[in-house]
Amino acid sequence: MDVKRKAIFTLARVVAVLLLSTVLILLSGADPIRALQAFLSGIFGSAHGFTEVFVRATPLIFLGLGVAITFRTGFFNLGAEGQLYMGALASTAVVLLLPASWGSLRLPIALVSAFLAGGIWVLFPAWMKSRLGISETVNTIMFNYIAIMLVGICIRTFLQEPGSTLPQTAIIPEDCILPLLLYPTRFHAGTILSLVAAVLAWFFLCRTTTGFEMQMVGMNKRAALCTGLSVPKSLLLSAVIGGGLAGLAGFNEVFGVQHRLLEGVSGGNGYTAILVALLALNHPLRVVLMSVGLAALQVGAATMQRTLGIPNSIVSIIIGFIVLMILCGSLPEILEENHPILRKRKENIRHVE
Repeated sequence: MDVKRKAIFTLARVVAVLLLSTVLILLSGADPIRALQAFLSGIFGSAHGFTEVFVRATPLIFLGLGVAITFRTGFFNLGAEGQLYMGALASTAVVLLLPASWGSLRLPIALVSAFLAGGIWVLFPAWMKSRLGISETVNTIMFNYIAIMLVGICIRTFLQEPGSTLPQTAIIPEDCILPLLLYPTRFHAGTILSLVAAVLAWFFLCRTTTGFEMQMVGMNKRAALCTGLSVPKSLLLSAVIGGGLAGLAGFNEVFGVQHRLLEGVSGGNGYTAILVALLALNHPLRVVLMSVGLAALQVGAATMQRTLGIPNSIVSIIIGFIVLMILCGSLPEILEENHPILRKRKENIRHVE
């Protein structure tokens, strides 16, 4: 498809999104112009709104990277939610149970613990996939529920805040909290960690031999076997790295945002990360852009809801439609390949060339 037709099709998708957004806002009884102003004001109108985009994007970056790496290797990891919970649980337990005399040294130990917990949690489904051929999609989803229930048990028993009846841990010690980058907003150092993780993930996948082998396994397992590559090794390694990155998202939420482990600490980000990875085509650097984009939509939508009373469900519909439009990017090529007239025209052009 030539550049002109691509531009026309892209413009058509943008117009479709704007039309749907306008209709839904009108049906809710609000003014579309005021809604747009509120949306942009929520993102760019204050330092709090602008930094909140990155606060919300940070866990999506960690989780999206974890999912993207496993998808690249052909391991369809749908368990980022559970791996986040296990990373949050391990890092919180380390800080609360280690002696206070260790001070801020507990913070890097918690970071490593979160990575290891997330990686180990997905290791068993990966082993069942590589050795027994059992579907990882079902296993990783079921492990999500196990992880969530396990966290619920822990914060109601030995990790529960002393003297409290609420399902939550004590507050993380101040010397173990990720430092704020812009007071008094919630913008913290976890965002920097997520960007570093994205660069390292890109370098690992695209600039190292091991990363290339993992991608080869994802593209064609049979060809990888014929060239002497170890498919089980690549699957297990990608699962551990991906699960570890998802575990870091749990560390980020506890030590950067909530400052204690709570039920529902994820907010469903583990499932949103699957969408982020797919939209980013499993590319680590694109994961950052998609995460920031989705976070901006969430922040702007929250402002529209507060100021104009526009239901948040409308924004969810709009986001879903935007995703549909993005995924329809290959529709013209599909039409050309299947429509007889368009296919004949394409063949004639190739013959002339």
